[in-house]
Amino acid sequence: MKGAEGAIRTPITLFTLNTLEDLNQFGKGADSDIGGLSTANLTLEERPEINQPIGKEATGVFWGDMRLKVKPGMEGRIRGGYAGIRSKNRRTLFGMQVEDASAHEFLALRLRIAGDPATHNSYYVNIQTDGAFNTDLWQHRLFFRKKNNTWEDVFIPFDNFVRTNAGELSQHQMPMHRERIKNIGISILGANSGVEGKYELGLDSIKLLNEEDVTYAPPGTYSTVF
Repeated sequence: MKGAEGAIRTPITLFTLNTLEDLNQFGKGADSDIGGLSTANLTLEERPEINQPIGKEATGVFWGDMRLKVKPGMEGRIRGGYAGIRSKNRRTLFGMQVEDASAHEFLALRLRIAGDPATHNSYYVNIQTDGAFNTDLWQHRLFFRKKNNTWEDVFIPFDNFVRTNAGELSQHQMPMHRERIKNIGISILGANSGVEGKYELGLDSIKLLNEEDVTYAPPGTYSTVF
């Protein structure tokens, strides 16, 4: 039984973002879809100087323009300042495919922050579960130690995610249904902080880890710089 328990706790890679096929696992959207001016793109970054530090030939890059204003005639009707990507729903013969993270303590993302420095503190990780309330998102802000185009691993404890609904913090918090994770996404919410500018976030992988696989940075942080 010990051997079986150890196998469950081993790291699990949910997504890599190193090929066009990898990127096709994600959808993208922005407030421009409903009358805003922000844009969202998800493309491959193939410059050796960017990818060689982590030994990859290509990585994903989520980029665009963050704008708070909206198109003429849409003022007061919608709120600008949003862009995001999200893993697509995956269906099988037996229904919706979900991920079981109940045996893991951390969501681990290998990321590279770039773009306008004003946008660096406006990113969030979003998790949607296959639960009773489809509008619920479990959310956590992304914090970066390095802001100079350097790859780093960011480790977020699942227990630190908070429940939101329709973009607002839910008054009633509850544990995440980690055994039925349906989607994982990253958003940039300029409207929350009043930030505009060109944003850029490099993405290499999204994994599930446990404490023994986390490499800690200095006390009080959960990131490792390469």
